Amino acid sequence: VQLVESGGGLVRVGESLRLSCVASGDTHSILAIGWYRATPGKTRELVAAISSFGPTTYGDSMEGRCTISRDGARNTVYLQIDSLKPEDTAVYSCNVGYLHGDKYYPGPHYWGQGTQVSVSS
Repeated sequence: VQLVESGGGLVRVGESLRLSCVASGDTHSILAIGWYRATPGKTRELVAAISSFGPTTYGDSMEGRCTISRDGARNTVYLQIDSLKPEDTAVYSCNVGYLHGDKYYPGPHYWGQGTQVSVSS
């Protein structure tokens, strides 16, 4: 499986972005995809995850400001982020894993290269 993220960029405080994660390859094996973000010196943290069957879970970092969704026909998972803050500046990456209840378990093998989100004040 290959994952390619896009949609990041430089935005101002309060603006919105929609990030995309496109999967290719053996997509039928994908049970769930999670979005993570990482900044230098901080542990990578889960933003949100979605199962191939629909259920979702969210991390605590975005405080209700994001929505994860999927388009099965396009093998794409979206992350809509609203009311962006400077502390949201990070590289956002997607991962193939699985979702059990409200707990997302990241897989070790499939990560995208990430897309940079920078929020200026």
